[in-house]
Amino acid sequence: MPVKKTLIHLANHIEEYVCGLLLSSFVLLLFAQIIVRQFFAYSIPWGDEVATYMFVWFAYLGAVVAAKMSAHNRVTFQFGFFPPIVKKVSETLADLIWVAFNLYFTWLSYDFVFNKMNMFWKSQTTGIPMKYFFMVFPIAFLLMSIRILWNNYLTWFKSVDMLDPESQELKNLQKTASVEKAKETR
Repeated sequence: MPVKKTLIHLANHIEEYVCGLLLSSFVLLLFAQIIVRQFFAYSIPWGDEVATYMFVWFAYLGAVVAAKMSAHNRVTFQFGFFPPIVKKVSETLADLIWVAFNLYFTWLSYDFVFNKMNMFWKSQTTGIPMKYFFMVFPIAFLLMSIRILWNNYLTWFKSVDMLDPESQELKNLQKTASVEKAKETR
């Protein structure tokens, strides 16, 4: 694969890769913690704390992945009654309000992490400054805003129909069912 294509692919899926790495890491760490406790009567002193921080990073980056896939829980049922253009404008307006909240929270969390957090606030067991664990907030909310804006760009300028994975699967099942029904009637 050419370098440019690889970089584009990586940029498009970076959150998914990081989430996969975090998930496997904290599950393995917790598994190791259980094994060590049960069989050796020992506990990894930093294990639970680091696993907790990994889980928090996983959850927030998972929210970014959900935003990228348009899979966040949100109420869009009422938009189905609107004409297509009104539905599109209403969903975009709702997304812009969401982006405004995200950007405001990005600013607040950036200000807290980089201006108000004391470098002496350290993790209990690892001694790592807490600032590095809290950096997930500005990163995740900024990335979520970028992904939401990108989805709206694709919707408005590239005419891509952004369906969440569940709606896409439902659509595929309905299509398969109609094909099967057509085969039965022949």
